[in-house]
Amino acid sequence: MNKTPDFIIIGAMKCATSTLHEQLALQPGIFMSKLKEPNFFSNNEEYQKGWNWYLSHFASAPIEALSGESSTHYTKLPTYPETIQRIKQHLPQAKFIYVMRHPIDRLVSQYIHEWTQKVISEDINTAITNHPELIDYSFYTMQLQPYFETFGKERVLPIFFERMLSHPQEELERVCQFIGYAKKPIWNFELEAQNVSQERIRKSVWRDILVETPGLRELRRLLVPKSFRTKIRSWWAMKQKPELTPENYEKLQLIFDRDLTVLGTQLGVELSCNNFKSIVKNRAFNWV
Repeated sequence: MNKTPDFIIIGAMKCATSTLHEQLALQPGIFMSKLKEPNFFSNNEEYQKGWNWYLSHFASAPIEALSGESSTHYTKLPTYPETIQRIKQHLPQAKFIYVMRHPIDRLVSQYIHEWTQKVISEDINTAITNHPELIDYSFYTMQLQPYFETFGKERVLPIFFERMLSHPQEELERVCQFIGYAKKPIWNFELEAQNVSQERIRKSVWRDILVETPGLRELRRLLVPKSFRTKIRSWWAMKQKPELTPENYEKLQLIFDRDLTVLGTQLGVELSCNNFKSIVKNRAFNWV
């Protein structure tokens, strides 16, 4: 009988969940799914593959190991409305780790990601109207509330991106204590940050074939000067970080401040867009 996961990193998107996944995978006695985002409980096409397909991602986990996966789609309401009930049905005892980030920074990072994937083509100031998910996925209390109601606050650990950057070892220890890991984890500072949005380039089928195909890749490096390769690569790169207009930035602050007020109450602190980074970086939080 295949092992079922003990915990899930449920999001949020663009909050260093990939980095946390990889750091946990390096710890002896912790098994993380090789497919970082199975998206089994959220995406219908994945869910239809069946429970055994999901369990196959944990087939090689040692029986004594703690095992987990990381799927940020699990906190993407209202896009994936059936996620919570599916998790409750299959993993009623699971624990959850939710990583949050300054909501506007997270939104901008998601925009860059979606631009590279050709999901979004327009300017960010147009996109925040045409793609409401950019805002929705930063409504942390909206994403968390169904987990609280279904599993209880004690089963969800709040982690903040900004604190994980400044105190990575301490936050890794908090995560490991939460999931019941008895050993002392060690943060590997040589592991590169995963999925850095600013370094992404836009998808291109023919370019990816030229870049990734064995043989062609070596031939390209041998015959094409690096300076020319860099110039060609820039054709698909985002030229500069997207900037919100002052009016839109202020509008988003007002929108997110309402959500952060509720989140702060749940954490026992006053939170707003203006104080978010300084508050969450300087101490660890649990639900009150």
